[in-house]
Amino acid sequence: MKRLYVPAMGLLLAPALTFAQFGGIRVNSEMMKAGSNAISAATLTDAQVADYARQGVKWMDEHNAIAAPSDPYAKRLAKIVKDHQEIDGVKLNYKVYKVTDVNAFACADGSVRVFSALMDLMTDDELLGVMGHEIGHVINHDSRDAMRSSLKRKAIRTGVGSQAGAAGQIARSDIGGFASDMVGASFSRKQESEADEFSYNYLKSHNYDVLALASAFEKLQKLSEGKDNRNGLDKLMSSHPDSGKRAERVREKAKKDGLVK
Repeated sequence: MKRLYVPAMGLLLAPALTFAQFGGIRVNSEMMKAGSNAISAATLTDAQVADYARQGVKWMDEHNAIAAPSDPYAKRLAKIVKDHQEIDGVKLNYKVYKVTDVNAFACADGSVRVFSALMDLMTDDELLGVMGHEIGHVINHDSRDAMRSSLKRKAIRTGVGSQAGAAGQIARSDIGGFASDMVGASFSRKQESEADEFSYNYLKSHNYDVLALASAFEKLQKLSEGKDNRNGLDKLMSSHPDSGKRAERVREKAKKDGLVK
């Protein structure tokens, strides 16, 4: 089983911004139609962000091994999420990447990708808690805001920030970069806490064991203490720090809510 494949970070702009290549793969204009609108990074709508995210996920799906429907990983995930196909109006689609990295991510278009190595580590309820956290970033618009920030930074670096349609130009030329950003997006402590709260409340409202979220964090913390860089845990822990403390907060909240003695 391989590591997750994401393109090297960095913007690859073609001279006329008509095409770009990422790892030798030519991205055609049809694939990049979501980036054709002349928009600015600061005013991306939810629908536009979802379009960009959809293209990034498509790229990731094409470059990583996906568990087939008959695969035990896919069957297990399908069972876990069968009653969770839409959350707060966002329609979700789920797939498993058969990679050695311990991670998961959710995107603004409703795509949720869970890594098989994470599934090996977690129980069903713990997985739902982790996915709930990632989906929380989408529901709370953290993913949209992170993409806006990414576009702004890249526009400035490439000198097209003052041009009309800067965001659209960059999106057309750097779909691989967006894929990397989606997997490795970093959020503020406030955003992380709010995503934790979303997952906790979701588990609670659907009568799951809320302590599964705490035990998931504890497993990640324990793994990080003896971490092997080959499993991609550095990236996960850098974007989700203080897992031990977050587990404590979940347990304290559960006690206040009368869910545990």
